[in-house]
Amino acid sequence: MRTLLHGLITLLLVLSLHPARAEPDRELVYRLKASVVKVHVITQSGGHGVGTGVVVAKDMIATNCHVLANSNGISISKFGESISPVALVADWAHDACLLKFQYLELTPVKLASAASLHYGDAVFSIGFPGGPPKPQTIAGKVRALYPFDGSTVVRSDAAFIMGSSGSPTFNGAGELVSLSTFKSPGKHAYFYSIPVEWVQALMQQEKTSTPAPDATPFWDLPLLERPFFMQVVQPYQNSDWPALEAIARGWLNQQPESAEAYFYLASALHGQGQLAAAQQAYQRALALQPAHIDAWTGLAILAQQYKQPALLADAQEHIRQLDPQAYTDLEQRLQETR
Repeated sequence: MRTLLHGLITLLLVLSLHPARAEPDRELVYRLKASVVKVHVITQSGGHGVGTGVVVAKDMIATNCHVLANSNGISISKFGESISPVALVADWAHDACLLKFQYLELTPVKLASAASLHYGDAVFSIGFPGGPPKPQTIAGKVRALYPFDGSTVVRSDAAFIMGSSGSPTFNGAGELVSLSTFKSPGKHAYFYSIPVEWVQALMQQEKTSTPAPDATPFWDLPLLERPFFMQVVQPYQNSDWPALEAIARGWLNQQPESAEAYFYLASALHGQGQLAAAQQAYQRALALQPAHIDAWTGLAILAQQYKQPALLADAQEHIRQLDPQAYTDLEQRLQETR
């Protein structure tokens, strides 16, 4: 039974990492690429670092602070030209930085908010993963939303690699909602972006900064000082159910209405074979967040394992309506385990 539980929970993880991706409108992407720039830095050792930035207002480009940290020189390149900023405004703790220019002559993108997103929303990022000469587009879906420090950190499956830090993430209408910032370690990484609201706060700030950090980004703090949504990832992916349960319960003590905390508690209980408690936790997560595809998937797996056909049929129907591709993948894999 323990091997079966591990295999089916692993199935849930795999499904959560491979949803359907709708490609954004080509003309929209073409227009937005004109506002996305490559950020260059000279490191203290004399090397060259690369990131991505986006024009958010007249003469202002947003990027991640860790792209610029401790650099000896900063510039951006666009249309074959290299331009240096005249000032830097930084929120090091949130990893949001704003470069100010004179006579930039690049069109700002429209700003929305991370708080406007919903689970399952289509998003896409534009950046320079690996440092190519032209910006690349990666489409995905919102997988989770985490209230944090007065705004919302976004997890999507729009994957990114080195060079993508600071890449703008857009909603389906081409409005900026977040900046691609950090990922979890390991083969099955989770990808997170910081909310545009933190950038907007910088746009109202006059005090300038230097490339010397005055705080550690929240995602790079010691593990136990990081947000709960980061602490759960490795125990979840490593099937360390007792550790995951402890973190999820601590999360719920601080945020008793967190759908994500209930989902991870459900996964931990499910992995330990505690059927009734796991089912209740999955259902509580879904009461708080009805579009939580991973919670519905976990519930479907549980229902098949424990011979609850009515519960299985209900979960399958919700998954089918939320994400037809996830439904197809789940059905195929559940068939293999019957």
